[in-house]
Amino acid sequence: MSEVPLEEVPLAQPVLGREEEELVLEVLRSGYLSLGPTGPRFERDFAAFVGAPHASAVSSGTAGLHLAIRAAGVSEGDEVITSPFSFVASANVIAYERAIPVFADIDPVTLNVDPAAVAAAITERTSALLPVHIFGYPADLPTLEGHGLPIVEDACEALGARHRDGPSVGARGHAAVFGFYANKQLTTGEGGMITLGDPAAKQRIDSERNQGRAPDMGWLDHDRLGFNYRLTDLQSAIGIAQVGRLAGMLADRATVAGWYREALAPLAAQTGLQLPCEDRDGDERGWFVFVVQVPPGHDRDTVIRALRARGVQSKPYLPAIHLMSFYRETYGTREGMFPVCEDVASRSIALPFFPAMRQHQVERVQSALAEALGET
Repeated sequence: MSEVPLEEVPLAQPVLGREEEELVLEVLRSGYLSLGPTGPRFERDFAAFVGAPHASAVSSGTAGLHLAIRAAGVSEGDEVITSPFSFVASANVIAYERAIPVFADIDPVTLNVDPAAVAAAITERTSALLPVHIFGYPADLPTLEGHGLPIVEDACEALGARHRDGPSVGARGHAAVFGFYANKQLTTGEGGMITLGDPAAKQRIDSERNQGRAPDMGWLDHDRLGFNYRLTDLQSAIGIAQVGRLAGMLADRATVAGWYREALAPLAAQTGLQLPCEDRDGDERGWFVFVVQVPPGHDRDTVIRALRARGVQSKPYLPAIHLMSFYRETYGTREGMFPVCEDVASRSIALPFFPAMRQHQVERVQSALAEALGET
């Protein structure tokens, strides 16, 4: 008799329920599918959760970063310092404005941009900093703020994180951008949010996300260059429900991360597998993904294939941006420029991670990973 295959452990899985359905139906019945009252309600609820004075809902995290860069005054020829270890959007938005992304290497423990490398990269052409709170761990904003430059925070992976000096990520007054893709701490399918301390910046962003239209202008009257970066009321309805369950989902993510740490600790000690850093010095992670680095000498892609053969989804997370062909060809970046980033990127794997994950699934991932490392 043939063996029954094990159920696959998915990489990610959103938490959706009755509240999301009811609020979406409410919007459908209202007739206001976009530019209605639900979007502003979502903004208020989200800003209150984060502890920010203002928030602007947008169609994606990428759209939010683009608008935030513009609001920070970045223009053609400016240099913006950012991390090479991120999803490519954080660098792309700098290029959108014909500015120059300047990469600074990362800290080998937190995987965030190294403040010393940032300081070394600043020139008279530097107009802003764009730190990334990678994998939900807060970047060292207290140190970066000492340079007195405008800061745009890529907080797309960091909802629920907190800085050592008290504020939540997104509540320091800088433009901070969150993403709501399906695997994020909060999802609207696609979408994003910019939290802000400056009401004038919110007014500009609210205009530019809506084709440059000012609040008191007619349908065809636009006083600035703008974009179609709006979030619909349908998506905002899902977001409102998600904010309502967010504290619980964040707690569930932290529980799953704790199971992983316990399950993988012996394997890490035996093989040199590197786990996500512990919270330190008062910084607190908002759990987004659980990313490990395979031990030196192991081929990351071979490990991923071995996990797949055992019914465990995983993926490389993340590639080094400066080694992508566009950045090589456009900005002359190359191997060896950011060695910490390159090493981490070559060994990193995202394991299955989501709020509804169960302990037996974590244990199965651990078993599959141990076998995969034993084979490679």
